Amino acid sequence: MVVVMNRIPVAEGHEEDFMERFRTRAGLVDSEPGFVRNMVLRPLKGDYHVVMTFWESAEAFHAWTRSEAFHKAHSRVAPAEMFRGHNELEIYEVGLSTEAAKG
Repeated sequence: MVVVMNRIPVAEGHEEDFMERFRTRAGLVDSEPGFVRNMVLRPLKGDYHVVMTFWESAEAFHAWTRSEAFHKAHSRVAPAEMFRGHNELEIYEVGLSTEAAKG
């Protein structure tokens, strides 16, 4: 499994607008081959929001970035003032994953 994290510095006062963009997104990624899930993390401290997508493989993620659906999903450009700087994209392969014990 691969996790793609996009760290995005959201400017003060634009936090709710940023979250609303994800609440009203087209959802095109949701049906892409190899897509597992999407999470948008709001910071408890600081200004970096993190958008995390989980993929079955790096190949599935890269295929998404080359797809017409990707370009359509990213065509709604946010106003520049929503951001305090540039985003940072990080890609990780899951080396270990554990879950809470049941019972």
